[in-house]
Amino acid sequence: MTRRPRILRAERKIIGELEVKHPNAAGIDAGSETHLVSVREDRADDAVREYGTFTEDLHALAEWLVRCGVDTVAIEATGVYWMPLYEILEEHGLNPQLVDSRSIGKKSKKTDVLDCQWIRQLHMYGLLDGAFRPSAEILPLRALNRQRAMLIRYAADHIRHMQKALDLMNVKLHLVVSDIVGVTGLHILRAILGGTRNPGELAKLREPGCKAAEEEFVKALTGNFRDEHVFALAQALELFETYQEKIKACDAKFEEFLGNFAKVADRTRLSNKPRQKRRKNQRHFDGRSLLYEVMGVDLTAVPGLEQSTLLTIFSEIGFDVSAWRSAKAFASWTALAPNNRITGGKPIRRKNRIVDPNRVALALRLAAQTVERTRTSLGAFFRRVQFRLGRSGAIKATAHKLALIIYSMIKNRQEYRELGANYYEDRYRERLLKSLKKQAANLGFSLSPVQPVH
Repeated sequence: MTRRPRILRAERKIIGELEVKHPNAAGIDAGSETHLVSVREDRADDAVREYGTFTEDLHALAEWLVRCGVDTVAIEATGVYWMPLYEILEEHGLNPQLVDSRSIGKKSKKTDVLDCQWIRQLHMYGLLDGAFRPSAEILPLRALNRQRAMLIRYAADHIRHMQKALDLMNVKLHLVVSDIVGVTGLHILRAILGGTRNPGELAKLREPGCKAAEEEFVKALTGNFRDEHVFALAQALELFETYQEKIKACDAKFEEFLGNFAKVADRTRLSNKPRQKRRKNQRHFDGRSLLYEVMGVDLTAVPGLEQSTLLTIFSEIGFDVSAWRSAKAFASWTALAPNNRITGGKPIRRKNRIVDPNRVALALRLAAQTVERTRTSLGAFFRRVQFRLGRSGAIKATAHKLALIIYSMIKNRQEYRELGANYYEDRYRERLLKSLKKQAANLGFSLSPVQPVH
């Protein structure tokens, strides 16, 4: 007995015969030293050419493709050496698309010449999906944001160097302050490097908000100040402060580029938020107001989304989400969507798909962790999922919901409306009650509320 497979509405797609969607396509197998290029056989006598990776070679490659009537190019590459080629092809109007090598498939024979021809053939029939790349005006923001993240990592290394020097001197500063490069920590470190060795004088430099008593500071700051360890501490602090200056310069340049975008809203309409104390590694400019002017909606109203997180996200994707057909497609691109692959009629129980590095997904995961204890609808959602799937599952599910919210707010230009944890809990109860009533009716029963006993 044959049974018709159950096809969901979302799976009802008409797959017709293979049609040539890009008749003027070319394929490039990019390498670190040479690029193999393939065009249709009727466009040139030598349909496969090899070019070097010098800039003049890249321009010659692009000009040859233009003479061959090519209007779109698929590039297979890894690393970063494809970027100059991509930009030069884009300048010549050749619509380049970077494709994932895993989507190309395997061949019995593997050579660079066969690779570029195979890439061209697949691209002609529209069988390759190009990787997302933001618009040209977003690329400076992305480069600056990644540069800033690198500087923060380098600065963190020198914090560890300072901590090691203090340990060698048996100065237990980290036991009485939460951050050795905070206000109190820096005052004490600079005093030590200035020649102060008396722990009583060093203890007086603490801020009034410090929880540790003065006696604890005196004990912690009594150490063996050997010259070689003080010298190492001085160099580590100097390098740390140098990186802090570089981070400030990076923020100033980022603010300059962000201020050049077209304004769609007036920052005076933005509601005021309580002024908070600046945290370490926070931006040195008002990113919330600038983002509101560019996008017209205040995304910082969403629990968990602060200006630093949003600036990281939009420096990667830009301020336009039209590259994704829906919010679910955007969430899938971030690798935060559930893994619902099915084979043989059963779901494949494999690990979640990992796209590394995906800075947008990482920023959303970090934002999701901050809503765990909040009295918001997202906080209630986090706790509900955590009860079923554990903390890691709740982080991913909440990050997925944040991605859907961001997409919807940008596309529809709608402000976020917080409904509270009670609203979420009541809605969950209504759905559960409706499901239970349906199950009871199928079994011939009915549900009724419990009568209170007096």
